[in-house]
Amino acid sequence: MRLSRKTDYALRVLLALVDRWGQGPISMNELAKQNDVPKKFLEHIMLDLKSQGWVESSPGRMGGYVLALPPERITLGQVVRHFDGILAPVGCVSISNNEPCTQAPTCRFRRVLLDIRNVTASYMDNATLAQVSRNAPVDDRELFSLELVGGDGI
Repeated sequence: MRLSRKTDYALRVLLALVDRWGQGPISMNELAKQNDVPKKFLEHIMLDLKSQGWVESSPGRMGGYVLALPPERITLGQVVRHFDGILAPVGCVSISNNEPCTQAPTCRFRRVLLDIRNVTASYMDNATLAQVSRNAPVDDRELFSLELVGGDGI
């Protein structure tokens, strides 16, 4: 699974709003600057987030954006599915965007991809913005730790 840039930016902004939960609105300019998101692109993302009922906006000099729901009620799975559609690594194991394959009756690695879909979906659907906001950033030592890397191309 690979997140689109739009999903990445949406998650950045949502987590920034979680950090400000209960502190009032933040402007579009400040959100764009803090999260390194092009402002024009962010405008479209914020409209999407607003249409889903995840954020609210208020006009004026002191206006801006706030989370519309408690961070415990929004999951990564919801956000990723909204912007990217599916969590499945390939179409033949997708529920919502199923792409039948001629090899399905004999394919043996499809089972592994189905397991990956199920584990990924479960993890993402249980990861609320509130939980994710408490995570420490990933350190490069973790990312490149050889004992965690089991193969090339990760």
